[in-house]
Amino acid sequence: MLSLEGVTKTFDGFKAINDLSFYVDEGELRVIIGPNGAGKSTMLDLITGRTRPDIGKIEFHGNTDLTALNEYQINRIGIGRKFQTPSVYTNHTVFENILLSLEGSRSVWHALFSRLSSTEQDRIQVVLETVGLNDKGAEKAGSLSHGQKQWLEIGMLLAQNPKLLLVDEPAAGMTDEETRKTGELLMSLAGKHTIVVIEHDMVFVRQIARTVTVLHQGGLLCEGTVDEVQSDDRVLEVYLGRKKREKS
Repeated sequence: MLSLEGVTKTFDGFKAINDLSFYVDEGELRVIIGPNGAGKSTMLDLITGRTRPDIGKIEFHGNTDLTALNEYQINRIGIGRKFQTPSVYTNHTVFENILLSLEGSRSVWHALFSRLSSTEQDRIQVVLETVGLNDKGAEKAGSLSHGQKQWLEIGMLLAQNPKLLLVDEPAAGMTDEETRKTGELLMSLAGKHTIVVIEHDMVFVRQIARTVTVLHQGGLLCEGTVDEVQSDDRVLEVYLGRKKREKS
């Protein structure tokens, strides 16, 4: 579904991404961890066209060169991104937020003031039920809790029917219960969508992760299960800030 091969990106002499190769299969839920400055967000910027690599290939579905496309073109071929801070239309209702995000070209005027088709109505209801906000449709998005706003933004992505979801720190600022529900939501979407999640909360990572990729200094440090990466000496040193103790 997604491949990066030999990708490097330098900012003012600093290699934010350094000869990175990374692969995700269709339907996979992949979690990326790493210390601050490891290159996680820059990697998402490169995939979504916010910035361009100096060298290397980034391909979608094995034959689409993402480095040749603009941001809006990358979004239209089925790649959606959710940033850490939720970005919703706070003065519109939850229902309207999903409506404005529906797949296909539509102006705000058309979305809010034209008659909805039964297909559009059904689609919005399915999305609201998926993200657990079916009883919040008439409420203003600005009145939602932080966690609910995160779910709404995930719903706004789902309304676009993306093939690949890039989700940046979805558990940040959530309560334990909201974090658990977010994990359940993402796991329910895996298979129907390909999902790449950046996260720091290792309890949350353990809940959702099948394969974990660890980045360090812009490159791939290691990959494996949660148990494998948490017991890796290199991860303990660079991510947790200590070396694994020798067994006596």
